[in-house]
Amino acid sequence: MHVPVLDWYEDNARDLPWRNADATPWGVLVSEIMLQQTPVVRVLPIWHEWMRRWPTPKALAAEQPGEAVRHWGRLGYPRRALRLHACAQAITDEHGGEVPSDHETLLSLPGIGEYTAAAVASFAYGGRHAVLDTNVRRVFARAVRAEEYPPTATSAAERRLAETLLPELGAARWGVAVMELGALVCTARSPRCADCPITHLCEWRLAGKPPHSGPARKGQTYAGTDRQCRGRLLAVLRAAHGPVPKAALDVVWEDAVQRERALDGLITDGLAEALDDGTYRLPHA
Repeated sequence: MHVPVLDWYEDNARDLPWRNADATPWGVLVSEIMLQQTPVVRVLPIWHEWMRRWPTPKALAAEQPGEAVRHWGRLGYPRRALRLHACAQAITDEHGGEVPSDHETLLSLPGIGEYTAAAVASFAYGGRHAVLDTNVRRVFARAVRAEEYPPTATSAAERRLAETLLPELGAARWGVAVMELGALVCTARSPRCADCPITHLCEWRLAGKPPHSGPARKGQTYAGTDRQCRGRLLAVLRAAHGPVPKAALDVVWEDAVQRERALDGLITDGLAEALDDGTYRLPHA
């Protein structure tokens, strides 16, 4: 599969700043955290803002964690902003401000899991690692295993398969090429098999595209959820450059029980602080 996928990528890859030759390892790391469960179109403007404001881990580490949350905007899952801030502090304090290149060292950083460590080691430093995001897992499930969707959680069998498919040379480019194929062609809901460079090799297509036989895949709801309520409360805190009174939070969500639960959750997660005078603010160190 290597040649057709890599040739397709050469002609179809999106021009994304964290893929440019002048992209820094820090820029790659920031992009990988931001892109988790978030589409590229939403990430691009926030990534550019972050890199202008905090071009190095040291620059971010010098700020209060609340500033990371403030400038996370509406990317969602704002605890990622706190993890990036903690990661920047660790890189600054323990690694001289340089993002480590070693996979195991990357794994030791706050908030960095198997996927992100492999992605940074591969895309920033050219390491030979299997990078398994949702798009890559879906391509391999279809092309090799004749399954419409991969398992809910990454399995040991998937990791073994990905390792066997790694080319000896150019593993980093292979990883990003398969990722792009999954994002643009082998999509979850409407795969464009006619445009796929490996459609003639795809076991799922050759088997007649058998439907998913595992647990039903449920779409995520948002309206009316605690997540939406948390987002409304956090938006108030982000917009204020100082503590806000409780009344300013109360007006953004009608259900008082749900609102208090969501506010307590923000405090527990370190995304907000309750001050002794009854006001609230974004977190400080």
